[in-house]
Amino acid sequence: MLRVAVIGSGPSGVYTAQSLVEQQAVPDMEVYVLDRLPCPYGLVRYGVAPDHEKIKSLQGTLRRVLEHPRVRFLGNVEVGTADLGLEKLREIFHAVVFCVGAATDRHLGVPGEELPGSHPATEFVAWYSAHPDAAAIRFTLAARSALVVGVGNVAVDVARILARGAAELAATDMPDGPLGALADSRVEDVWMIGRRGPSQAKFTTKELRELATLPGAEVRVLPEELALDPAYRDPGALPAAARRNVEVLRGWAEPPASEPTATAAAASEPTAAAEASRRRRIHLRFFLRPVEMLGDAASGVRAVRFERTTPDGLGGVVGTGVFEDIEAQLVLRSVGYRGTPQAGLPFDEKRGTVPHLAGRVLLPDGTPYPGAYVAGWIKRGPTGVIGTNRPCAKETAMSLLEDAAALAGREVADDPVEALRQAGQQPVPWTGWLGIEAAEAAWGHQLGRGTVKLPDWERLLGAAGSTGAAGTPSTGAPDGRSEGAAR
Repeated sequence: MLRVAVIGSGPSGVYTAQSLVEQQAVPDMEVYVLDRLPCPYGLVRYGVAPDHEKIKSLQGTLRRVLEHPRVRFLGNVEVGTADLGLEKLREIFHAVVFCVGAATDRHLGVPGEELPGSHPATEFVAWYSAHPDAAAIRFTLAARSALVVGVGNVAVDVARILARGAAELAATDMPDGPLGALADSRVEDVWMIGRRGPSQAKFTTKELRELATLPGAEVRVLPEELALDPAYRDPGALPAAARRNVEVLRGWAEPPASEPTATAAAASEPTAAAEASRRRRIHLRFFLRPVEMLGDAASGVRAVRFERTTPDGLGGVVGTGVFEDIEAQLVLRSVGYRGTPQAGLPFDEKRGTVPHLAGRVLLPDGTPYPGAYVAGWIKRGPTGVIGTNRPCAKETAMSLLEDAAALAGREVADDPVEALRQAGQQPVPWTGWLGIEAAEAAWGHQLGRGTVKLPDWERLLGAAGSTGAAGTPSTGAPDGRSEGAAR
C-alpha cells in the first residue's frame, strides 16, 4: 500500500490525485487531499469570478475525483506549522505532493503604494468571493474613479465586477455584503492600465469581449495609443490569442461606419435595472507605467502618476519622460503573483518556485528529496490557465509512480487522520464539506436566492460540524458585513 498526501485541493492538486489513482501500477494506493480551508476546489471556488458560472462548473469535475473510493478530502489542515512540517508529514505519508499555488501578489515598488485605497487585486477578489480570510475586509466602493493596474484576466475580472450592476450578480453565490456594496457603488469610471501594448496583454479574448456586453457600461480605447504598438496595424504575425485581442481592440477603436461598435451596441439597449443605475465607463489604456501614487495617509490615494512608455524593440518598453496623472480613489494592483517558501523545502527566490526535476523536489546539491514532489504554480510559476495544470500534474504523478516501490518500503502511521489530530489539526472530512454545501443552499433559500457562500471561518466550521451543528450555520447573518477597514 502506498499512501500519498496532496497539499492543496485546487485544480493542480485534484488533477494530481486523479493522475495517481487512474494508474493501475499501484492499485492499492490511497491519496489524501489536504487543504488549509474546510472547502475544496481552491481558486475555482475562491478565485473564479462569481459571474463566470461555466468556469465554476468545473467544480463538478473536481468533485468526482474527490469522491473516488481511493481519494479522501481533509480540509482545515494547515501544513507548515511547528507540529505539521514536511518531516511530520513523511511520518504519516509515504509521499507528499505540494500543490499550493502562488500565494502572494507582486508589488509595484512605487512611492505611495501603501496609501489607504491602494490594495492588491487579490484582496478585492477574496472579498467578493467570500474567502474566509477576507471576512474582516469591507469595500464600500465610495470612489468615483477606480483604477486597476494590470492587463491580465484577474484585472479584467476586477474591472468587470466593478462595472457590473448588482442585480446581475444576485443570481450568483456572492454574499449579501459585497452584493450590497456593489449596489451602493458610486464608481463611474473604471480604468485598466498596462505598461506595454495591446499585443502583449495577458487577458484572453473571451474575457476582453465580455467587457463590451455589460449593460449600462461603455468601453473606451484611444486609437492613437493602440497605434503605438508595432503590431497594431498588421497583427497577422502575432500568436493567435494576441492577434484576436488586437483585432477586438481595433474593432472598438476603428468601427466600420455602417455598423454600431460593440460598445455602442452594449450601451444602446440597457436593461431596466441598468437604466436605473449609474452608467459606467471602462477605459483601457496601454503604454503607461505607474511611477507614483498621489495622496496622503489621511485622505488616501487620489490619483496615480504614470509615465508614457514606448517599445524598445526587444519586447520591452522604456520610459519617455512624459507623465500623466489619472484620478482614482481606489487602486487595485494586478501585476502578477509569486510563490512563497514552503517549510522544509528548498526555494528559488528569483523564480518563486521550488526547484524540481519532472516534479521531484531537488535538494541544493541537485539530488531528489525522497518522497517530496510539487505540481502547479509552485512547480512552474504563475503561468497558464486551469487546463495547464493537467499535463503538469500528470508529469509529477508519473515521477511519483516511478518511485513507488522505493517509497512504499518506509513505515508510516497506521491512521493518517488520527496522526493529523495528534499534530494539532482538526480535519474536516468530505461529510463536513457536504454540511457546508447544505448550509449555503439553505442560506440562499432564506434570502430568496440560489446558493450563497458562508463568508467566514466560524460559520464554515459550524456548518461542517467542527464548532456547531452540522449542516447549519451558526447564529448571525453571514452576509460579509463584519467589522474591518472600509475600502
